[in-house]
Amino acid sequence: MTIATTDSAVVAVVEAPQAERSGADRGTAKVKAEFLIQRQAEPTPRTEAASEGADTPTPAPAESTGKRSGGQHQNRRQKNKSKAAHTEQGIRLCNKTASGEECTLGDKCTYSHDVAGYLAEKEADIGPSCVNIDVYGKCRYGLRCRYAGAHAAAGEEKADQFYAHNEVDKSMQIRVRKKQVAFPRTEEFEALWEREAREGAGDSAREGADDSVKGREDGGREKRQRTRRGHIDYRGKTYLAPLTTVGNLPFRRICKGYGVDITCSEMAIAGNLLQGHQSEWALVRRHRSEDVFGVQLAGNNASVLGRAAELISRECEVDFIDLNMGCPIDMVANNGGGSALLSQPKKIGRIVRTMHHVTDCDVTVKIRTGVMKNDNVAHKLVPQFEAWGAALVTLHGRSRQQRYTKLANWGYIGECKQAATRVPLFGGGDVMSWEEYWDHLEAEKQCDGIMIGRGALVKPWVFKEIEERRVWDISATERLDMMKEFARFGLEHWGTDSQGVNATRRYLLEWQSFLHRYIPAGILEVLPQRMNDRPPAFVGRNDLETLMASSQARDWIKISEMILGPTPEGFTFVPKHKSNSYED
Repeated sequence: MTIATTDSAVVAVVEAPQAERSGADRGTAKVKAEFLIQRQAEPTPRTEAASEGADTPTPAPAESTGKRSGGQHQNRRQKNKSKAAHTEQGIRLCNKTASGEECTLGDKCTYSHDVAGYLAEKEADIGPSCVNIDVYGKCRYGLRCRYAGAHAAAGEEKADQFYAHNEVDKSMQIRVRKKQVAFPRTEEFEALWEREAREGAGDSAREGADDSVKGREDGGREKRQRTRRGHIDYRGKTYLAPLTTVGNLPFRRICKGYGVDITCSEMAIAGNLLQGHQSEWALVRRHRSEDVFGVQLAGNNASVLGRAAELISRECEVDFIDLNMGCPIDMVANNGGGSALLSQPKKIGRIVRTMHHVTDCDVTVKIRTGVMKNDNVAHKLVPQFEAWGAALVTLHGRSRQQRYTKLANWGYIGECKQAATRVPLFGGGDVMSWEEYWDHLEAEKQCDGIMIGRGALVKPWVFKEIEERRVWDISATERLDMMKEFARFGLEHWGTDSQGVNATRRYLLEWQSFLHRYIPAGILEVLPQRMNDRPPAFVGRNDLETLMASSQARDWIKISEMILGPTPEGFTFVPKHKSNSYED
């Protein structure tokens, strides 16, 4: 095998099939001897994120993560949000005042109008260029912007530029919360379903129940859905998995830049959408670069999921709506959603049929092999999904019990592919190289396409490698430029004031809890790097490459400071995610 490097040099590297690895080599990445470092005699404690990645030259953790509960730190995200909030400066300037306008609220305004006092304590500007000025010609943050020095160069506002689709306005969210929005399709389908149940009709009668609800609209409202059902040929397309927290819009833009075909929102809880939660509705936003895009819903109630799907289909521009039956985390599964649904096929049938009948776009499903590791059920469900109207089935090759441990069962994914006669079946699990991708897709013919999740978090350029069928020995400088691009996208998304900068930094750090697991191709003795290979302690080819391999949060913070300036006083970070699949 050869790998392409950034200076066009070509390096010969040995490729060894995973099956040939045994003994001490199995489960450990083969790094060239000159880059290996001696392990310390005494083991050092690591952050939870460190257990996801490599043992690196940085020996001590940034801070203790505390005791694990149920395999997850469910309150981490809130902790980081609270810490970010505490770093805000004391004076909170009025938006109108910050923009040079007169505040019309007068004494009723709860924010400060003391410009001199605000500027006296405002943190220093981070850089000379404001992304809002560059893209839109205007920055809505005014004096609050951490790049305010660049505002003097502002020209005319670029009216033709818009950020994202699916900006559902606040008034709609309030109407939904107050139950002032009608759901005619869901209500009529539920009535038909219940009537057929009372009359004892079979499933075949219910499958035709949508004929009388097609084309119904909410009070003649103009449709915003720009796509139609069945217009997408999913086969052979690359698919970035919906990823909670780290699969945010800025990260999806990074992956679009590397050539991924299909993107999907972070998992949105259907009940929260119907309660008008602004933070949940923010998840459905679609950047203009996302040409094939879907929204993923989680829940366990056909009525709730039907209403959420109907509303999204009516109000948003989506190509498909995905039903999450793969999430293994306790917060979702213990409430009967995610992978817990796999033990209730009758409920799944009603949910999928309801979502199919109340929407105009495709309905897709994401599942696991089953709930327990030795009790696979996916092969029984796949043929039923075809009958229920699903346009795509994506199967992660592990059970809910396994979460992300051990190897994904690609042999079983291949068996399920044989059970799918019409609907495309995508596989997923452990893929992070073009060799693995094309082996599953072409050599073994185990699926019609592959969804990539953690592999894309570790190396988002995997989509470029898949397209070009080559390994890219990306340099540390290029990886830093990629993170700078993410930060720029983040500032455009979350804002250029202190709150937006802190949010961008937090999401960058969350991403780095995966990025640090990458082992540069040029220092590997055996390619490709595999998801379940635990890296030995190594140094990079330069200081920046070594720093990027650190599993310590304090080193990730150092990298963030290269991009977003110094952290506020008292800033700390605890990574949210833990999901390894190393062989033990």
